[in-house]
Amino acid sequence: MIVLGSTSEVAQAFVEKALQEGEKFEKIYLFTSNKETTERFATHIDVKFLQQSEVIELDLMKEIDYNRFDYINSNVLFCAVGYLGEGTEEGLYDNKNTERIININYSKLIPVMNYFAHKFENRRSGTIIGLSSVAGDRGRQSNFIYGSAKAAFTAYLSGLRNYLFDKKVHVMTVKPGFMATKMTEGLPLNRKLTATPKQAAACIYKAFKKQKNVAYVLPVWSLIMMIIRNIPEFIFKKLKL
Repeated sequence: MIVLGSTSEVAQAFVEKALQEGEKFEKIYLFTSNKETTERFATHIDVKFLQQSEVIELDLMKEIDYNRFDYINSNVLFCAVGYLGEGTEEGLYDNKNTERIININYSKLIPVMNYFAHKFENRRSGTIIGLSSVAGDRGRQSNFIYGSAKAAFTAYLSGLRNYLFDKKVHVMTVKPGFMATKMTEGLPLNRKLTATPKQAAACIYKAFKKQKNVAYVLPVWSLIMMIIRNIPEFIFKKLKL
């Protein structure tokens, strides 16, 4: 398995869930911009599950030498790369903040996804799982820079799913909704609408086994976003969301 964004609590919880369910991986490739933290997780799954892994440094904000990854072959790719950024008015007009949100969530990520998607296409097998966000379902004033990047990522996954279908590669889009993670720490989240990383991992694994196309971690988010998407614009633009 290839894991992009392996410091993510959800990514780590998914790896553990898969191993607990008896999935067998010759090796798990843990891509990370924080090698020290990821090495602790690699040690953990080695001790607990006797699972061999390899930690690979990858900083999307730096130039990437793809030749380093030629030897990597996998049948599952799990992408949990994400950066919320600063959503305040000050953050909105901070171009460095804006560029970082767009680069990490989309523009610098897509070439990496394409590189591995090409390998899957050549193998004519496998599953690609991408964590997008309900924030991409409709732009809202509270986080529309982040939401716009996630909307682009959702569209990318949809197109990739369409393109790879007859190549025997499945692409699944995950829309988690609120999650209790480091990225959302300190935000006033509604507990009833918030999933833990373990809850998210269990839902994602179940959807993975069923080969779903789009999965909302908590089913209620599918209903919430359907309502939000269908609010007429002349009303929606006046709302504080």
